[in-house]
Amino acid sequence: MLFPTTQFLVFFCVVFALHWRLVAWPRLDKAMLLAASWFFYACWDPRFLLLLAFSAGNSWIAGRLLDRLPPGQGHRAVTAASVGLHLLTLGFFKYYAFFVPELLALAGGHGIDLPLPLLEIVLPVGISFFTFQGISYVVDVARGDARAARDPLDVFLYISFFPHLVAGPIVRAANFLPQLAAPLSRDRVPLVMAGLLILGGLFKKMVIANGLATGLVDPVFADPAAHGALDLWLATYGYAIQIYCDFSAYSDIAIGVAALLGFHFPRNFDQPYRARSLAEFWRRWHISLSSFLRDYLYRPLGGNRRGPRRTMANLLIVMLLGGLWHGAAWTFVLWGLLHGLVLALERLIGWKGAEGWRGVLAAVIVFHVVCAGWVLFRSPDVAAAGQVFAGLFGGGWSAGRATPFAVGLIALGLALHWLPAGWLSQVERALAGWPAWAFGLAAGVCLVAIDAAGPDGVAPFIYFRF
Repeated sequence: MLFPTTQFLVFFCVVFALHWRLVAWPRLDKAMLLAASWFFYACWDPRFLLLLAFSAGNSWIAGRLLDRLPPGQGHRAVTAASVGLHLLTLGFFKYYAFFVPELLALAGGHGIDLPLPLLEIVLPVGISFFTFQGISYVVDVARGDARAARDPLDVFLYISFFPHLVAGPIVRAANFLPQLAAPLSRDRVPLVMAGLLILGGLFKKMVIANGLATGLVDPVFADPAAHGALDLWLATYGYAIQIYCDFSAYSDIAIGVAALLGFHFPRNFDQPYRARSLAEFWRRWHISLSSFLRDYLYRPLGGNRRGPRRTMANLLIVMLLGGLWHGAAWTFVLWGLLHGLVLALERLIGWKGAEGWRGVLAAVIVFHVVCAGWVLFRSPDVAAAGQVFAGLFGGGWSAGRATPFAVGLIALGLALHWLPAGWLSQVERALAGWPAWAFGLAAGVCLVAIDAAGPDGVAPFIYFRF
């Protein structure tokens, strides 16, 4: 069930009506939201509902044990066991089919026969996201950053809540659980802002991201050797805009949908392509993931507190694991390695960005470093990525895909990205005096226009496969 579909619209209208009818009975309301979230997930593949429930149950049990045990007595063992179980589950479903063939090939080359079966494993939608949610809860309770929930409904809903379930943002327990305990009021729901986020997200996804995918990016990356340098450069820039519009669209819609239900989600994107260093890029791109990697991996490894060499090693480790989190393929490993090496280089030379014309030049350089990473990220394998890189600098200049429409979509995506900070709040204030019927009518017209402007069909969001 995708956000930009009639099925989701009907589903959400039912959930919205039931939710605001049941707010006077909080536990019943939470049970309804959990049931709705499980139904939402079952629409993808009902076989993995047990996996989702297992992940939530693991986190809730660990939290209860941590709450009951005296300080310092068994906390590390409980935390390690719970986090280890989360990672083993993620590792089996996401990485078994990648690492086992590599391991068998390596062992076979040395005359060793390993009794490991080759399995075709279906990747559960959203497993990377709800696994990190579960880990976040357990670690936060162990650290004392969040209180252990007594009611299992709270933890199950925290991990399974449908707006963020399959593609984030990754929400911290310390931010979400108190919202379940606080009384909800329709008077405090930011209807206009939520509507703007949802409409803006639908426009970015259905018009820009899907338009670039079908008209430029997918055809070029499907056969890079058949396209000239101009097409390849345009497709590389196009994918940078496509993935930004696609992923930020999902985050915006998720934030807007949650807001209509009375819940606040953190911002996940902040004009990442204006970054003047790669470190700044990661403070602006997929903020919930980068902050997760910082707080639960980089800092526990020692962060930047143990000297320059250890700092650079930590950056490489974190980004390599971040690459693997995105997918079990060598392209993602190389993508993470590229980001890790550049982050380490910035740390080594003390680069933190610049102002004026040097800042503009730095932003251009960082954008092209990120684009080089996107070539690896988008390519189906390393060989295909090599063809793209070779064609960028050595191919002919044929331009079969460099149409005015494709160039226009890239320019439109950049224009939306570079809108001044706070512009959405200004629009919200301008619409604040509109009667509800007028805003609803305008939203309906926008929905029809967005549907008409985008290509036929609804492509899944890119991050669903992670």
